[in-house]
Amino acid sequence: MSPRTARRIRAIGIWCLTPSVAVAAAATFLLDAPASAAPAGRASATLATGDSRSVSEPSVPSTVCATVSAQLTISGRTFSSSQESNPPDTSRIQQKLDSCAGSSGTVAVKLVASGSNSAFLSGPLTVHAGEVLLIDSGATLYGSRNPANYQVSGKPTCGTLATSEGGCKPLIQVSGANAGIEGVQNSSGHQGTIDGRGDTGILGSSTTWWQLADQAKSQSKDQQNPRLIEADSSNDFTMYHVNLVDSPNFHVVYKGGNGFTAWGVRIKTPADARNTDGIDPSGATNVTIADSFIQDGDDGIAIKGGSAASNMTIRNDAFWGTHGISIGSETNGGVKNVLFANDTLNGVDSSGITSSSDNGIRIKSSASNGGVVTQVTYSNICLSGMKAPIVLDTHYSSGSGSSIPSFTGIVINGVLATSSSSSATSVLNGYNSSHPLGVTLENVHLDVSKSTAEYAAVQTYNSTLTPTGTGVTVTATSGSGSVPSCSFPSYPAL
Repeated sequence: MSPRTARRIRAIGIWCLTPSVAVAAAATFLLDAPASAAPAGRASATLATGDSRSVSEPSVPSTVCATVSAQLTISGRTFSSSQESNPPDTSRIQQKLDSCAGSSGTVAVKLVASGSNSAFLSGPLTVHAGEVLLIDSGATLYGSRNPANYQVSGKPTCGTLATSEGGCKPLIQVSGANAGIEGVQNSSGHQGTIDGRGDTGILGSSTTWWQLADQAKSQSKDQQNPRLIEADSSNDFTMYHVNLVDSPNFHVVYKGGNGFTAWGVRIKTPADARNTDGIDPSGATNVTIADSFIQDGDDGIAIKGGSAASNMTIRNDAFWGTHGISIGSETNGGVKNVLFANDTLNGVDSSGITSSSDNGIRIKSSASNGGVVTQVTYSNICLSGMKAPIVLDTHYSSGSGSSIPSFTGIVINGVLATSSSSSATSVLNGYNSSHPLGVTLENVHLDVSKSTAEYAAVQTYNSTLTPTGTGVTVTATSGSGSVPSCSFPSYPAL
């Protein structure tokens, strides 16, 4: 049985046995359930329904506009010095992407292996509206190690430290509607791959992209590292059956669009690779991230609300070594109607590296970039090896300012935490007495139930977590159902 099938069976079984989770589970599997009022006894929270679209598993485009065959072999994930200086496949791939732009319908530019040649080496690429960059199983697109290839004019030098950010273009920039980055999955389950090579030396230096990120932290500066994929204002963007490996910085940023589906995406980067977020929907609406495997050195998911963010579903996903399934820290534009359902999180990555910020459920913001976060539901979440199982923190990183964060209508229904750190501590912090945290804890079982809390109105049913602190009230509420039973999949072969 595959890990994905096991998770689906577990989730469906829980749904059948847990009536109080029925609305959230229906939203998870059907994605068309209306918002539901809370049952009697619960605060006036409305359960999240997530993505307003009816989302099913995508498929690769039926029309291939152009095929690009690999001309490179690789040993040790590096190429010759001349190839590294001037990546030979940038123009070959971009030419096909440009020539296919404007085609009728959605078409693919497909990268394929050719005999013993399976590698492509490229600098930044632009994917246009109505086209999909499709990577065949057995083929790998490697990102350039030459920082000059990524340089943004007028910005700090890519590949260096600076007091501001923005010096590097992403490896792949998506511009326009109905575009995609997709892979072909073969009968053995292997998928096409994009490798950012964040663990290899920046050209002309022995320092890797990840070491540069560590230096930035120690020197209180910004590392100029390229993201792997960024889609800006690209409605109906799709990622499907593609491997994303060792990004120098964030793996995927989806910014300001309406309609984003990530399905069967496998992100595999070590837990100690700093600032390598998995998938970050930012100021977007109607997002589904499903059936994906995410391992990285920062947030597994980071929903950012610098501008309004709403209608998102994160379901049937598995995470390793991340900083959590997160909202924030930017919430000043507001975040509303977000559903997390049937997700598993392990605090240790697949190589045994423990996350440096080992959170499970996480909402974070501060007065420097705070706003309203409401109608957020967590349903059937399984946690293993956590240092902080639940973090709802309006004082993140001691940020100051006048943008006051307000977290209300948060419903956590069905959480099991196992193998937690002996010092594991959950955090439930409202901002002040005028902006208290509003949260319902239902069917929550943490093996270590220590917490810190302040200014919080907490309703509980069948919960081992009962916070105390300044301005904290805890009220028993009616409920039904039970704590989920959990199994934790292994990371699949790429």
